[in-house]
Amino acid sequence: MRATSISRSRPYATRTVSLFGFLVIASGLGAQTNATCRPDEDSNEAKLLAFFATPIAFSPGGITDALPPWRVRLALEASYVPSPSREMQQPEACYGVKKTENTDLSPVLPRPRVAVGLPGGFVLEGSYLPPITVADAEPNLGSLALSRPWTLRESPDGGTIALVLRMHGTLGRVRGSITCPDESLQQSDPTAACYGSEASWDTYEPNMFGGEVTLAREGAGQRWGAYGTGGVTLLRPRFEVGFQYLGGIYDDTKIVVDMTRFAIGGGAWYRVGSAAAITGELYSVPTDATTFRIGGAYTFR
Repeated sequence: MRATSISRSRPYATRTVSLFGFLVIASGLGAQTNATCRPDEDSNEAKLLAFFATPIAFSPGGITDALPPWRVRLALEASYVPSPSREMQQPEACYGVKKTENTDLSPVLPRPRVAVGLPGGFVLEGSYLPPITVADAEPNLGSLALSRPWTLRESPDGGTIALVLRMHGTLGRVRGSITCPDESLQQSDPTAACYGSEASWDTYEPNMFGGEVTLAREGAGQRWGAYGTGGVTLLRPRFEVGFQYLGGIYDDTKIVVDMTRFAIGGGAWYRVGSAAAITGELYSVPTDATTFRIGGAYTFR
């Protein structure tokens, strides 16, 4: 435990974190302050950390076509962020005082993308969300992927069928008032959750690495394409509470869990002109959540 209050410079939120619609745990005096909790994979804490990794995962995003060396493609996508069940929002492994909140969720995660063709037929993709506070959350997330398509067959209409192998990873954090936002603060019951005067400042790290195999079909003249994909992702999510109780106790409980997840998906793109395309993808981790992404891409010729 730490005595005295801890002050920090940060933007104050009037609502709970809504960029990713993420609510993990509301802390209470029963929390294991300054401790590390390692819940089972079947716990609600672990399920929530995995649930919100799904819309963040750096999947193909709706387009898988090859790029000649040093050709660049820019894209912007929006991913649907589903809401977890109320049962899943109830902590059970890491806190003695349990509290569930209903959050004002933002249903969309926007993300820019850039892809660069490399020698040898490889394609390097990247994305970055800078630490700019949006909708009460401060993201700082980076993603990379490396893929290699192989043409399996050329169809009579001039299209192709290709096999694409792809590796991807996402690191970074999302910070904000996740466990005890302003509207959950109370000063009447020191044994209840969120007994304090300042909203929490918590950190969620989605940390994931994975690989996938994709079978893609491209139409004549590269006018359109569609694909199905499946893969495995290693999840290493981390969560740290940051809440100052009245009376001097500072809760910085850490939640650590390692999981492996299977993911499936499908997507398509359609070119509007010679360089622009609209994209769409359905992406699912069957044990956790399902999301869809829509966007647009522009390839510099």
